Amino acid sequence: MSLPKEKLIHLISEALHEDLGDGDHSTLGCIPPDKKGKAVLKIKQQGILAGMEVAQAVFLYKEPAARFTPFKKDGDAMLPGEAAFEVEASIHTILSCERLVLNCMQRMSGIATLTHQYAQKLKGYHTRLLDTRKTTPNFRLLEKEAVRIGGGVNHRFGLYDMIMLKDNHIDYCGGITEAIDAAYAYSNRLPVPLKIEVETRTLEDVKKVCAHAKGKVFRVMLDNFHPDQIREALAVIDHAFETEASGGINLDNIEAYAETGVDYVSVGGLIHQAKSIDLSLKAVIS
Repeated sequence: MSLPKEKLIHLISEALHEDLGDGDHSTLGCIPPDKKGKAVLKIKQQGILAGMEVAQAVFLYKEPAARFTPFKKDGDAMLPGEAAFEVEASIHTILSCERLVLNCMQRMSGIATLTHQYAQKLKGYHTRLLDTRKTTPNFRLLEKEAVRIGGGVNHRFGLYDMIMLKDNHIDYCGGITEAIDAAYAYSNRLPVPLKIEVETRTLEDVKKVCAHAKGKVFRVMLDNFHPDQIREALAVIDHAFETEASGGINLDNIEAYAETGVDYVSVGGLIHQAKSIDLSLKAVIS
């Protein structure tokens, strides 16, 4: 299992509780509790499959003796008419888990599919693709996993695992060098110092970082820089820091950014602009 088990189980528990409440009365009302069944996950749309690990975990959380048989794996290309998996369990388990499994897999597959499209544009370039924190509250774990499955690289997971000085931090602190110095001093007081990334909005900001932040900052974000401006900034940085381009990057212009040689491009749209993929879980009646 590549996902953190404890976090995944917590997500599944909360999601099932949200959906089931005091019981799945539709199922309780018409299906005997001891009746067993089988269902298959049918693919109805082309894309990149994601969420197989999650689906298995959902069914086994609800019924540890359930039998989950995968036909494909996370990251596989998928076509309409294919089957992703088959599950054998109590019919109560199948029906109570159906919507959670579909919601997760449809959303994750949509993100993985869009991420794959971006990643394909970067083939042959040095530049790598990053996600952002523009995620759905309480669903970030699976959205970022879908980015990874689709071929992207996860940026920081939250506010706690890296220091990222953005425009508001810098403005509230009184300037870019002041923010860097304060954050660096703070980081060094932590039991385990955190890496620091700083956002720059102008070439002048870049020059200040280069003159002041060597050994303090590991990555410079070039926010809303056009490709020609990024080339100028990269010439000033001269490999002293990792570099990230952000802002306004999409499928139509991502190659223009990659051609600059920037280390990373970050795209919030990988998650918040992805469209869910059509999947269905159907009963198998012998």
